[in-house]
Amino acid sequence: MYNLKFFLLAAAAIIMLSFSSCSEGSSKSTPQEFIADDNTFSGFSGWTLVDTRNGADPALGGMAHGGNNETVTRKIYIKDNKSRVNGQYPVGTVVVKQSTNPEGMNEITAMVKRGNKFSTDAGDWEWFMLEPDGKIGDGGKMRGANLMDGMCAGCHTAAKAKDFVFTKE
Repeated sequence: MYNLKFFLLAAAAIIMLSFSSCSEGSSKSTPQEFIADDNTFSGFSGWTLVDTRNGADPALGGMAHGGNNETVTRKIYIKDNKSRVNGQYPVGTVVVKQSTNPEGMNEITAMVKRGNKFSTDAGDWEWFMLEPDGKIGDGGKMRGANLMDGMCAGCHTAAKAKDFVFTKE
């Protein structure tokens, strides 16, 4: 009788430990999908500054990110200093580019690795236009896989080998 009780207690303990370790492992894993909201971009200027570019950028062709002349400064921030793993950024990676000039231009764009096959042709990235306070532009409407009729994804395809991110080696 004593052996049976001991055996049942030991079996119960093993089962509880296995459930405990499963739940701990799942909380540390990468999420399948990350859906950004206004809070996602809050305080972006305090994140890791990964690059600052001044002046005209031939890759932009005068189109995106607040114009393209000698007065423009572009600062690129990445939340939590994420890096590529096996060539891909993890789901939940957030990159913000702030373009300014002395005339008062302040254009803020962002990209978030959304995952869950959100936009398979564009590496599952979602693009955003942000207000100066970091909120998603136009009351939350300035977002999507095909923002600006595909312009974001179209240009960023040139960086496909770097998971669609031009900066941060």
